[in-house]
Amino acid sequence: MKREQLLRELRKLAKDQGRHFEVFEDKGKGSHYRVNYDGRFTTVKSGELTPGYVRLIKKQLGIE
Repeated sequence: MKREQLLRELRKLAKDQGRHFEVFEDKGKGSHYRVNYDGRFTTVKSGELTPGYVRLIKKQLGIE
């Protein structure tokens, strides 16, 4: 899964659940993005994301 696919999925999930979702492209180091999902923050790297990394991101955001 690419980063943009994950962000689309998170954006849709937040919209369906009525939660706040925001991506900060200039807050991370280098090509990393900072993501705010309903008050919880994490950093998402660029490129191809492994299934384990996607689970980690979702866990950090309180989704799974």
